[in-house]
Formats: sequence, structure tokens, C-alpha cells
Amino acid sequence: MNLQSLDNTWIKQFPQPLYIAGPCSAESENQMLETAARLKKSSNQIPVFRAGIWKPRTKPNGFEGVGVIGLSWLKKVKEEFGFLTATEVANAHHVEAALKADVDILWIGARSTVNPFTIQEIAESLQGSEKIILVKNPVNPDLALWVGALERLVGQGIHHLGVIHRGFSSYQKSQYRNNPNWQLALDFKQQFPNIPILVDPSHICGNRENLQDIAQIALNVGYHGVMIESHCDPDKAWSDAKQQINPETLGTLLANLKLRKSNILGFEEEMERHRTLISDLDFQLIEILAQRMKISEKIGRLKQENNVMIFQPERWKFIQEYAQEKAQETGMTSNFIEKIFKSIHEESIEIQNQIMKD
Repeated sequence: MNLQSLDNTWIKQFPQPLYIAGPCSAESENQMLETAARLKKSSNQIPVFRAGIWKPRTKPNGFEGVGVIGLSWLKKVKEEFGFLTATEVANAHHVEAALKADVDILWIGARSTVNPFTIQEIAESLQGSEKIILVKNPVNPDLALWVGALERLVGQGIHHLGVIHRGFSSYQKSQYRNNPNWQLALDFKQQFPNIPILVDPSHICGNRENLQDIAQIALNVGYHGVMIESHCDPDKAWSDAKQQINPETLGTLLANLKLRKSNILGFEEEMERHRTLISDLDFQLIEILAQRMKISEKIGRLKQENNVMIFQPERWKFIQEYAQEKAQETGMTSNFIEKIFKSIHEESIEIQNQIMKD
């Protein structure tokens, strides 16, 4: 069996799209049960309740999950409210405990996906399992690592597979906690249309404000579902408080999502994909330009301190020559590239002029 031959029959047991919701972390039995009860009341579209039992943290000495005791709370949620349950596993011990507690869906986190040794350990501990296994993209934008993780699982006879797009880490700060990088995720979707893909707007956004926008974009381009964090008292959550919403807000969010008709194929679907990619690239362009202007500002201060003239003819000549060279390499017209660089250069001079005036 290989990835291309996998079918997606497991996804068909759920309403489309599939919504998975629950707190970032299990904190107490009361917190779990209250969140589950309110999710059940706020929306009838959520079949799966999620909660982190073990929490891999960036730095030590933070809350790293309640551990195995939280699995009994998940089981109680399942018994009292009829949800299927889901949690993250990061090693063989987690897998053994989750299987023993009959957790229905296991997901592998971004920090695990990036490590082939960890993935192999998890895959071997799941050998032949009929559980649904979801694999989050690696923290860094590496499609090969994502695909390789799935191949290791398939190699152990696991065939109920899906992936979760949770965004990619970036050194540069932006409006996102993890940049969505739709291009890479859509490349995966195009290469493996048979593997269900869900979006995790909570981890992409890192805040509550943009959750609906990210979820809507994902559904627009044919994602199969959404995993989103919901807590009975988000502001007091022990982990990732800023990106969690209460069950009532989540119910409204889901009700406001616009679902694409399944018979819309061809032109409109392809157009939506291209528009999403253009929006993603536009965002990156703006971020890069903002970084460039900050550097221009630093250069302006250096010129001010050393009483150096703002306009440097030799530098501008170099920029023009570089623009012409890149135009030839990329197949764009030299006139177009020159206009862009001229506009950027003019804005840089304006920034430096302002510094000189001040």
C-alpha cells in the first residue's frame, strides 16, 4: 500500500465538513465536562471532542499537560455526551495509554512530524491500528517531511490517515502565530487529493480575531474540516488562552461559515485556489516590504549620524542593473521590474529624508 492508493472512506462517516473542537489542554474533569456540555448545546455540527493530555512546550517549567488522568475525563465526555474523542500523541507511551483509553482519533503534532525518529516510534507502536491518525504539518515548511511521516505510518499498515494544516513557524513576526503558507498545503492537497485535510485556525492565528477567516479560506479551497480550540473559560485557560474561544462563540462561528456545494468543480474551484495563493503571496510581499523599509530606516539613521548624503548614485545604478538582470531571469519585462524597484527606492529615500528632517 502507498499514499496514492489510500481511500478516504473514514471521513465519510462524519458530516461534511468535519468539525473537531475542545480545549487546548485538559485541565480538570469539571472543565472538560462543562466545555463538552456547552459545545453540545451551542452546535449540533461537532461530532468529535478534542483535548491535549500531554502538552509539548517550547520551554521547560510550563504547564505540560495533566497526563494519563486526563484520558479518564475524555472517556467520561464520550460516555455522557456521545462525542468521539481525539488527543495528541508524541511517543509510544502516549499511544499505548490512548489506545487503552479507547480514544477514537489520535493526532501527531508539528514538533513530532519534524522528527523522523519520533514518527517511526509512533508508527511502530500503532502497527496495524484501525484508529484514525491525523498528522499535522511539520513546524518548518518542508513538504517532504510531511509526506515522509505519512509514508512511515502506511509502512506499519495504518490506512485511516488524514492531515492537519496548522501553519508554519517563521523567524519574522507577523499577524499570524504560524504563517499559513497556503501554497505548500495546497501542493500537498493537489498531490494527494485522496487524503483528507483539515485546517487548524487556532494555531495559525494565535488569536481569536482571524479564526473565521482562516476556516473560511480552507473550506473555500476544498478542505475536509476544521479543528478548533474551545474552552469554557478561555481567558483562564492554562495554555494558549489567546487563541481559544468559548463554545457559544464557536457555535456562531460555525453557523456563519459558508460551505461550497459539492458539485462546484472545474473553473470556480481552480479560480478559488489561485486567488488564495495570490492572497498568500500578497501578504508575504507586504511583510517583506515592511522589513525592507525598517532596514532603510536604520540606514537613514546611520547616514544622519555620519552626515552622509541620502541619494547615492552608484547604489541606484547597481539597483537598476540588478533589476534588469532579474527581469531576464524571470521572464518579466524589464520595464515592470524597474517600476517596482523605482517605487521601493523612492519610498526608502522618503523615509530617510524624514529622518534627516527630524
